[in-house]
Amino acid sequence: MEKRTLHSPDLTARNIERIADLFPQVITESRDAEGNVTLAVDFDLLRQELSDHVVEGPQERYRLDWPGKRAAAFTANAPTAKTLRPVREESVDFDTTKNLFIEGDNLDALKLLQESYLGKVKLIYIDPPYNTGNDFVYEDDFAETSAEYLARSGQTSQAGDRLVANTEANGRFHSDWLSMMYPRLRLARNLLRADGVICVSIDDIERDNLGRLMDEVFGAENFVDSLIWKKRYGGGAKEKFFVSLHEYILVYARDASALANIEIALTAESVARYYTNKDANYDRRGPYRTHPLEATKSMDARPNLVYAIPGPSGDIWPERQWLWGRERALAALNAGELEFVTSRSGNFTVHTKQYLRDEDGNQRRGKPFSIIDDVYTQHGTNEMLDLFGDAKVFPFPKPTGMLRKLIDALAPDAGDTVLDLFAGSGSTAHALMAQNVADSMDRPFVMVQMPETSDIVLDSGIRFSNVAELSRERIRRAAANLQLNSGALGGLRDLGFRTLVIDSTNLADVTLSADATRQDLLGVLEASIKAGRSGEDLLFQVLLDWGLDLSLPIVRETVDDREVFSVDDDALIACFAESVTPEVVRVIAQRGPLRAVFRDDAFESDAARINAEQVFREVSPATEVRTI
Repeated sequence: MEKRTLHSPDLTARNIERIADLFPQVITESRDAEGNVTLAVDFDLLRQELSDHVVEGPQERYRLDWPGKRAAAFTANAPTAKTLRPVREESVDFDTTKNLFIEGDNLDALKLLQESYLGKVKLIYIDPPYNTGNDFVYEDDFAETSAEYLARSGQTSQAGDRLVANTEANGRFHSDWLSMMYPRLRLARNLLRADGVICVSIDDIERDNLGRLMDEVFGAENFVDSLIWKKRYGGGAKEKFFVSLHEYILVYARDASALANIEIALTAESVARYYTNKDANYDRRGPYRTHPLEATKSMDARPNLVYAIPGPSGDIWPERQWLWGRERALAALNAGELEFVTSRSGNFTVHTKQYLRDEDGNQRRGKPFSIIDDVYTQHGTNEMLDLFGDAKVFPFPKPTGMLRKLIDALAPDAGDTVLDLFAGSGSTAHALMAQNVADSMDRPFVMVQMPETSDIVLDSGIRFSNVAELSRERIRRAAANLQLNSGALGGLRDLGFRTLVIDSTNLADVTLSADATRQDLLGVLEASIKAGRSGEDLLFQVLLDWGLDLSLPIVRETVDDREVFSVDDDALIACFAESVTPEVVRVIAQRGPLRAVFRDDAFESDAARINAEQVFREVSPATEVRTI
């Protein structure tokens, strides 16, 4: 039953709808007096539509624009007063692993990682909300929680239920999504190595907007490819038009000129077809396949590729256009890597030898295709079923097979760090560990997942209250399976992770003025550290502030009954005891660390602090000493 509004119709809105029907290209978005995004008419464009000549208007430029873009840019640049707190009980191999699992909003995570991971990440994979009308909350007002934001903006009831979804009927449908993605992409770009690559999964709804957005953030010249992933076999009886079978993966480089050739491991089918069948060729370097060196007739004329090649009997093959330059071809000839095939007429053709293995014995790699059509969403669902015994534990998880293809092609070497900002069920971590086992190498990962509320209960009775919990458990179970199935090989790989949770700063607010300070609060304000924060909490904030890798090995020791942390074999030594003795200071100084840090309020007097500084000047003058 329709509820009557009991007020006159909004004639302005009705007129805009009529104009939109005639001239959809002049409809844009604007903000009303209350700051809400509404549909509006671009009158400069409308005048042009109604004119028979070019109408003067504001300066035109090619760009992607939307309401909230400037605010989104400000959000990207604004600092955050948060930190990362370690959670050992939610970690695996905490002291030795190079892998990180960060629980919290990925915008905060990106800001916190700006120093420690600046220019260090080889591959970023993002599977963001697709803007399909499903609710997503990535609140970028870092002064309040998502729940507070929703309540303030009238999007939740008194019971806390969500009232407004990001549906297509919402005027903010595209603007909200772009405002969510823009600061994250800008900050993510900073973390990529010069030869780093970012891959973003997307469907048709935001495909075009995402492409323009990434052109702006990464530069159109750094576009690598738009991969097509065939995500299901068929079906689609409910489709009104075509049966949609695919999604996209947009690939951009940090600097395309620094990006090496992209290659992937040959499949078993390719090896069997070209190198091990009855027609396979062999020489001193093992099996090889051949490919004509002569250019095809359809190839454009390239004078620099036209030259004569000495034949097998000392004769000279007449000048022709080849695929390779003269120097490369002659080098291959001298190395015995060209093959000459003589015809019945006495002429010969030249073929290059493509070996299965390089000179070091490593199997050669091939070029990947831009269409992925041999791994489907159902494979991802089956993986969750194998791990949890319940296929509905997480909807439509990305299959590890698809992600492994990206990792193999774009992060092929040991030490290549892989970052996933929307970790979801943990598919990327699972895929990376599996690829590491297969390649007998370690590539570290950084997974970031917001603790989105969920109420997942398995048949076994295990309950996951949020997605981050599920994601960590998936990584643990996947690691256990890999260890079981790979035996000794799995034991050599890093299958652990450090859990870090985004929280408010560890430092107490001691900036109150004298007039604002009550007498009964003086004792509390003496401490510069918040109550309940551990030494390890403080250590990770120091690592962030110093821009050090958050996966460095940590050893906990005791000196004069005080807890002391040694990071990366004394690259940093920290003692956050509430009181520091001269013995602690001297022992740390004698070890000659690159950096040393103490609590500012741990010294009983200014004289004790000055004495500590003097000890370091005498014993270890190169040590950088700080207090917090």
